[in-house]
Amino acid sequence: MTELLEQISALIAESGCDRERIDRTLTDGYAYALSLEGENWRLEKRIGELAHGLQRGDTAGKAKELSTLTRRLDGNAGELVLLRRRLGELRRHADTVRV
Repeated sequence: MTELLEQISALIAESGCDRERIDRTLTDGYAYALSLEGENWRLEKRIGELAHGLQRGDTAGKAKELSTLTRRLDGNAGELVLLRRRLGELRRHADTVRV
């Protein structure tokens, strides 16, 4: 994601940038956001499965996996917030380039 954020920053910093590059970067950013949301959905589903099966043995292993999954979910949430904010900034910049 770092590379994508760098591309967004570079495009925003350029005054006479290529509208096609902006649109491609926005598309890539939205696609990445959707992939993060999909991963979040799968993580939440797995967390629910683990929580539901905690009484059926290997509690320590399931608790460890739950901890790992929730950290990944939290990390994704932070990435999504940052990415959406930067995509919004790039969208606003694209509107000024269009004019």
